[in-house]
Amino acid sequence: MVGRWERDLAPLLEEIAGRDPPPELWPRIAAAIDARTATDPVVRLTRQVRLWQRAAAGAAIAAVAALATFFLAPQTTTNPLSGTPPPLVASIPIGDAGPRLALTYLPGERRMLVSASGLTADGVHDHELWLVPRQGELRSLGVVRPGEEVSVAVAPETAALILDGSPLVLTREPLGGKPAGAAAGPIVAEGALTAI
Repeated sequence: MVGRWERDLAPLLEEIAGRDPPPELWPRIAAAIDARTATDPVVRLTRQVRLWQRAAAGAAIAAVAALATFFLAPQTTTNPLSGTPPPLVASIPIGDAGPRLALTYLPGERRMLVSASGLTADGVHDHELWLVPRQGELRSLGVVRPGEEVSVAVAPETAALILDGSPLVLTREPLGGKPAGAAAGPIVAEGALTAI
């Protein structure tokens, strides 16, 4: 239909000379649009949506700024809500590309969470986890159970020595752990606890 109209009416355009619209036409069109938009519900709704979008963007920026301030601010050594020191964590690789030993120490509970899910037992040896205090001898944190995740209570005298940055070592021992009176076995992995 459009093609037919263009074909039928195109010859008429050749007979009409071009003409510029009068200069007052655009101001009249703009005034009519302004008069209509003052009462048009679609235009009012569009303006309200833009206002809410700007408010939401401002709130998002404020939230990001608050989170950045929280995470970038210097961390305290205690949890302000409970008054307990923050947890300490360590991820200790065993071998070059082998499994990792994941540790979380909860000072308020004096508990060490040990995840050895990547380790496998060889039936001949056990691994024992040790705290390396700044002074004195190694303190055993227990035998690591391959393939398991366990929660171990830490003795109060050992817990008092666990700090941010405390070194840890993992030794290879006979089954059941280091025998009484014997020296600790060879170190197979080492790491350190870090406060989070």
